[in-house]
Amino acid sequence: MSRPRTLPDSDVFAVILQRIAAEGEKSVAFSAISRATGLAGASLVQRYGSLAQMVEAALNWGWDELDRMSVAAAGGADGAETLGPKGAQAFLKGLTDLVGALPMGALLAASLRHPHLRPRAAAWKERVEELIAHHLRDHDAAAMVFAAWQGQVLWEGLETKSFRLKDLVKKLG
Repeated sequence: MSRPRTLPDSDVFAVILQRIAAEGEKSVAFSAISRATGLAGASLVQRYGSLAQMVEAALNWGWDELDRMSVAAAGGADGAETLGPKGAQAFLKGLTDLVGALPMGALLAASLRHPHLRPRAAAWKERVEELIAHHLRDHDAAAMVFAAWQGQVLWEGLETKSFRLKDLVKKLG
């Protein structure tokens, strides 16, 4: 079987982020990404320059995707907006559904190791908290809801259901 001649950056970046999530950032190598995508290692080097540049481009793409998904979730499924706790719940459920296979925890962890990417993470957190605060009309409550939501997202692989986010939103809303 022949190698594909082209593959969109988004497909390459998704593979890189999945690899970071599964095996850590040190597992990302031109040879590993070449095998996973079918692109020649030389093509990857030509396209991205260095390994560090390729990883950074993938992380930036991940934040761009989260930004895009956050805006989409804020618009709601039907464009109608519900304020209050139900609106905050709907926004976070929509965002969780959109994020899907994007490994948010791995993206955050890798970005915290790259000082120049920390501002991207902080800006996204602030933007999502503002969107939650728009519904709850309380910035402190929004920060608590965001933290609880992120905790659920990060720990969902253990499938423990100790509390429901909607119960917290109701109490704070």
